[in-house]
Amino acid sequence: MSAQFWSIALRDIKISWQGGSTSAMVVAFFIIVVTLFPLGVGPEQNMLARIAVGIIWVAALLSCLLSLDRIFQADYEDGTLDQYTISPLSLELIVISKALAHWVTTSVPLIIITPFLGVLMNMDDRAFLPIIYAMTIGTPALSLIGTIGASLTVSLRRGGVLLSLLILPLYVPVLIFGVMAVDSMVMGTGGSAAFLFLGAFTLFSLAITPWASAAAVRLALD
Repeated sequence: MSAQFWSIALRDIKISWQGGSTSAMVVAFFIIVVTLFPLGVGPEQNMLARIAVGIIWVAALLSCLLSLDRIFQADYEDGTLDQYTISPLSLELIVISKALAHWVTTSVPLIIITPFLGVLMNMDDRAFLPIIYAMTIGTPALSLIGTIGASLTVSLRRGGVLLSLLILPLYVPVLIFGVMAVDSMVMGTGGSAAFLFLGAFTLFSLAITPWASAAAVRLALD
């Protein structure tokens, strides 16, 4: 890919990490949501172990939603998005670049701290590696799908609630196959099918979402 593709991704990553607010907010929300569950359902270890994988996945989905509106919003406000539309790099590749930056600054930190939260939730020892693999395979789809909602609401003020309503139903397959893959590996029934479905959904998102998001961006700028 061209140098412009990587320069856009690195620019967004640097902005997110230098500002610190977005990435820190996502990680803090993820930790808070997961740690609240033991307080709500009680300290019973077997119950926590049964629901640990599902809780971590749900918390990851909700955490990703927090930063989706920033994928295009800042560029829309300062006019950078208009410049992207006339740049030599296609708008579809720019969408992929920004989704990559969002994944690196949002999902990767969540994947890194997941084992520590798994210990807190008394997660089965056999689930630690599978959940890391499943999140690594599935979370790129969250960022890619999120670009659709971000592009549709980029010109709206306070469009965060609408964005959540649009995107959450599309996140359901990632949640289902992500939990299924880990649970199958823990139970010893083989989770390869669920992992394949999860990977297929991510690849499907990569094939479809850039075109849909680019079309929505063009519509917002017209």
